[in-house]
Amino acid sequence: MDSELIDQVAPEEVVEKALGRSQDALLCDMDLPLRETFYPLGFAIEILTNHRDVLEAANESFGHIKECRAVTGLQIRIGISEGTSLATPPEPTRREYNHLYSLVADVQNQAMLDFKTCTGFAWLTRAASMNRLYLRYNFIEKMVYLLLGASVVTDLHAACVGKDGRGLLLCGDSGAGKSTLAYACARAGWTYTSDDTSYLINQSDAPRVVGHSHRVRFRPAAKELFPELLSHEVTPRMEGKPSIEVPVSELPVLRTASDARVCAIIYLVRRPSALGRLVSLPEGTAARRMRRELYSAGEIRAQHEKILGIFDRVPTYELEYCDSEQAIEQLDLLVSGL
Repeated sequence: MDSELIDQVAPEEVVEKALGRSQDALLCDMDLPLRETFYPLGFAIEILTNHRDVLEAANESFGHIKECRAVTGLQIRIGISEGTSLATPPEPTRREYNHLYSLVADVQNQAMLDFKTCTGFAWLTRAASMNRLYLRYNFIEKMVYLLLGASVVTDLHAACVGKDGRGLLLCGDSGAGKSTLAYACARAGWTYTSDDTSYLINQSDAPRVVGHSHRVRFRPAAKELFPELLSHEVTPRMEGKPSIEVPVSELPVLRTASDARVCAIIYLVRRPSALGRLVSLPEGTAARRMRRELYSAGEIRAQHEKILGIFDRVPTYELEYCDSEQAIEQLDLLVSGL
């Protein structure tokens, strides 16, 4: 009986049906009719998708930036399918091998990026796209900043503030007070560019960084220092340290700048007994320390290590301080002498 049925079906028809099933299972031919260009950090990235949720989430993350610093040709494709579960997927596991990078939450929610071609594709379910914060933080923003970091910027674990056109990078270990001091400077009239992460623009003749000047992130303990934070709750995130994220429009910040030229680099050392003093560090200290903090790997890391050499001759200091007022006094003296 089975052999009679097989005889009635042409071999090429069997192959076509099997191929169709495998293509459906792979989701390799998803139609992505919706597209929009966004400008994270001022760099153009086109997002293609089949669901409005994706573009609305991307607009929440990047819609505040309208200035185009450079056309990059970067594209991210995000396909949404129904899936088999209504539960929000877990936090993605990240893996990297040279120019390939993956984000895998489960069998139905994952993304792949190729740093050589600067493209990325995510396969997600409706359960993932309906949780706006999950979609933004774990996939859209991750993919965007990974591609930018592989092509046009180098991530720095540093805050950035400026005065009189002179930008200062505030560096240091976790807990050294980078975000707190950056915000305290902004409250005191300095220009605010970034609170904890700055991005070195790779093709600049002089060291220039861009940051998230539209918002400030604080540790929960910052409520004890700044009364204006008392009404703000901790921003829900699946990873990283708990933080309070506040738009600068809701804070007493008078001046912001999306980018700044770096004229000095400060490594913060906060001690209860510190008297407040700046100590000059040897040339090349900043570049060496920043290379140790890189998260990139393979060819991308080698590229970043070379780019960081631009900081070799930037004046670098260690600032010992016990509170923000003391630190700002020292920074004012430094800027006046640059």
